[in-house]
Amino acid sequence: METLSQLNFARIYTLGKVKQSKEAAYDIKPSGFNNTIRWNTGHLFATMETLTKRAIPSYEPMHPEWFPLFVPGTSPGNWEVEPPTMDELVRALEEQPERIKAVLKDNLQNSLTEPMAIGKFHQMETVEAIVQFIIWHEGIHAGIIHALNRATAE
Repeated sequence: METLSQLNFARIYTLGKVKQSKEAAYDIKPSGFNNTIRWNTGHLFATMETLTKRAIPSYEPMHPEWFPLFVPGTSPGNWEVEPPTMDELVRALEEQPERIKAVLKDNLQNSLTEPMAIGKFHQMETVEAIVQFIIWHEGIHAGIIHALNRATAE
């Protein structure tokens, strides 16, 4: 259960960084950055949903219509539809951990139906390993959001 506490802690930190963001900066992509605050926020939501589905195949992700905007390899410069508002994304981030933790709590030690590999050097074989990756990933993007806040400060 400590893993799920860490998941919650990571999200609280992320939400703090997102809520520090200035509205005028949500869609600015400074030089040296690949994406924006809005994209990173949506990416965190979409990643937790898709990886939970990977870990628990019966899980039905929320807002799958957002995934084409925020999966790896996407960029706001390629969006052809209006993205969710930051209010929608923040609300989704706030509601997500309790829903996800309820699905994961009794399954952490379960083996994945198919191991998940990142590159050729890292393989995850349990639900808990996926959750630990989600936490690591969340920290990376929370740091990017923090850096974007600093890069877009007036």
